[in-house]
Amino acid sequence: MSRLIKPEGYKAVLGKHQTEQGIKLIKEFFQQNLATELRLSRVTAPLFVLKGLGINDDLNGVERPVSFPIKDMGEAQAEVVHSLAKWKRLTLADYEIQPGYGIYTDMNAIRADEELDNLHSLYVDQWDWEAVITEDDRTRAFLERVVRRIYAAILRTEFLACETYPELEPFLPEEIHFIHAQELLDKYPTMTAKEREDAISREYGAVFIEGIGCKLSNGEKHDGRAADYDDWSTVAEDGKMGLNGDILIWYPVLGHSIELSSMGIRVDKSALLRQLDLEGQEERKQLFFHQQLLAGKLPLSIGGGIGQSRLCMIMLHKAHIGEIQASIWPGKMRVECEEAGMELI
Repeated sequence: MSRLIKPEGYKAVLGKHQTEQGIKLIKEFFQQNLATELRLSRVTAPLFVLKGLGINDDLNGVERPVSFPIKDMGEAQAEVVHSLAKWKRLTLADYEIQPGYGIYTDMNAIRADEELDNLHSLYVDQWDWEAVITEDDRTRAFLERVVRRIYAAILRTEFLACETYPELEPFLPEEIHFIHAQELLDKYPTMTAKEREDAISREYGAVFIEGIGCKLSNGEKHDGRAADYDDWSTVAEDGKMGLNGDILIWYPVLGHSIELSSMGIRVDKSALLRQLDLEGQEERKQLFFHQQLLAGKLPLSIGGGIGQSRLCMIMLHKAHIGEIQASIWPGKMRVECEEAGMELI
């Protein structure tokens, strides 16, 4: 069921022409900064992959991929990608990328099961990145260093946007705050996961919530994660579980938190086996990607995705992602958006 936030008195700061120019500016500037911060080289990525290889990502573990038959390959089924977490890791091995370096790509996807709202669209565009690490890098301290570098690139992009368009006022804090999902539950025990995200983001402005996917003291996960890419089950050096997380910011235009990136240190052999067992998905060990990982043919890595349209949306102070990208929206939502001052493309 689609849902819509209608900010009272909303009026877009920039017109359509300025918005299109701003989108180009932000995308080009941010990806160059991200590549510099993390030492990434751009590669070309697929829009779809063959079904049954275990390469496509399950995200929260329940989303259905868009699929179609390929006539010239005996009706073999292809799937439009959800994201490229596992494909990128295969590519790191194929390109023989060394520790301390990585790749990034423009990822385009269709997520047909998405609940449509101000932030979620059927069409997904993001910078997907992956870097090779060493065994010694599989720590929370290393994860947090990478998060700070990504956040530094986000801050520089905000500065550029506000310098280019003086009508825009910066709102992001200078520092990002770190908190584990269990600490967040302890802090707000009566709230839902989304309410906890809003509360902590409102308090700090920008936050990285760690341990997404592991079960908390209430027997629930803060949010779901598939078993075969992020490592959410390894106990880190501080005794807390999980080497992954989400970057969130407080977005004053909507009065809610927004997730900008889901990322993490990826599973090694032991974490993969453990997480498949925990999720009751041991049959996935027979898939191509999983066989490659279990055979030691894939490098240790860290990676994530950063929404392109979503980043542009917050940098240009828009209230709906449909003001940034062209997609399909329910007719009722389009009417309500127009009445509320949100001009969808």
